Amino acid sequence: MRLCFATNNKHKIKEVAFAINNKITILSLSDIGCFEELPETRDTLEGNSLQKAEYVYTNFNIPCFADDTGLEVYALNNAPGVYSARYAGDHKNSDDNINLLLQNLKGVSDRRAQFRTIFTLIGLDKIYTFEGIVKGTITTERKGTGGFGYDPVFIPQGHTKSFGEMSLEEKNQLSHRAIAVSKLVSFLTSK
Repeated sequence: MRLCFATNNKHKIKEVAFAINNKITILSLSDIGCFEELPETRDTLEGNSLQKAEYVYTNFNIPCFADDTGLEVYALNNAPGVYSARYAGDHKNSDDNINLLLQNLKGVSDRRAQFRTIFTLIGLDKIYTFEGIVKGTITTERKGTGGFGYDPVFIPQGHTKSFGEMSLEEKNQLSHRAIAVSKLVSFLTSK
């Protein structure tokens, strides 16, 4: 089976390809000739995931899946949430996003948070969604240089290392994206 993963994010493609473990051929947006920025104008993770998948399927006529992921910090009313990538502005700079998050949590004792990923699959018989959640806490400073996005400041529940300190293999055993991808792969391989 060949599916397009509707993203330009090489880190996400690498994570998903690792999780799928060659069970399905994953095509990137560039593989199908899509070089434009996909729309993300909805106000929920579910809405953005669906919007991106619909755009690729409608314009390139290939079965695809798209994701949207947000970091939801309880003390910040689940912010940055759907705006995680552009929390500090439309320039989507991870360092700026982390700096703003740590600044907004300065002096806050409740640092509980969760990463939530929604995958939407389109182009088969109907639209399917798969959710992955990992709970944890936000650190007071960066820990590690691995991963991407908020990984250096997120410690998953039951662990002492941040996602930024973990290898890709360690992270993929418990990450929000890995959980959602596992559900997606189980569904696809059962068809």
